[in-house]
Amino acid sequence: MPDIPPPHAKTPKFIGMATDHAGYELKEHLKGKLCEAGYEVIDFGVLKPKPDDDYPDFVVPLAHVLSRGEVDRGIAICGSGVGASVAANKVAGVRACLIHEVFSAHQGVEDDDLNMLCLGGLVVGHSLAWDLVQSFLAARFSGEERHRRRLAKVADLERKP
Repeated sequence: MPDIPPPHAKTPKFIGMATDHAGYELKEHLKGKLCEAGYEVIDFGVLKPKPDDDYPDFVVPLAHVLSRGEVDRGIAICGSGVGASVAANKVAGVRACLIHEVFSAHQGVEDDDLNMLCLGGLVVGHSLAWDLVQSFLAARFSGEERHRRRLAKVADLERKP
C-alpha cells in the first residue's frame, strides 16, 4: 500500500498559527497560552489586523510549512473557521478540519491524522478554544491499519489532477 502515514509518536512542540482579521484576538490569546505551556509558536500572521485581510494569504503559507514538516501541527483561525479549512486542505499533506467540540479535536488526530485545527474566531470563545487546542495537541495518530489504509487513499487523491 503506497504512502501509508506512520504513527506520529513524537509530542508536538512547534506549532504554526495563522489567522485573518476576524481571528486575530483568539489567535493572540491562544498563542499566549501555548507559549506559557512550553510550545514554540511560529506566527504566520496576521500581525496587524485590517478588515481587508484575506485568510488564504496567511493560512496557505502555514499549510505549506506544515506539509513540509517544518512545524508539527497547525492552528488556523478565520471568522467561521470554514474558509481557513477550505484553503488549508488545498495543500497536499494537510489534513485540516473545523472543530467546535472536544471529541472531534482528539478523534480527528487519532483516526484521521489531523494535523491542522481550524477554529472560528467569531464562533468559539477563549475557554472552549483552549480546550480544543489542548485536546488536539495531546492526541496521537493510532496508526491502526484501517486508518492508514484510508489515509493512503486520500494521499492517492492528492496526486491526481
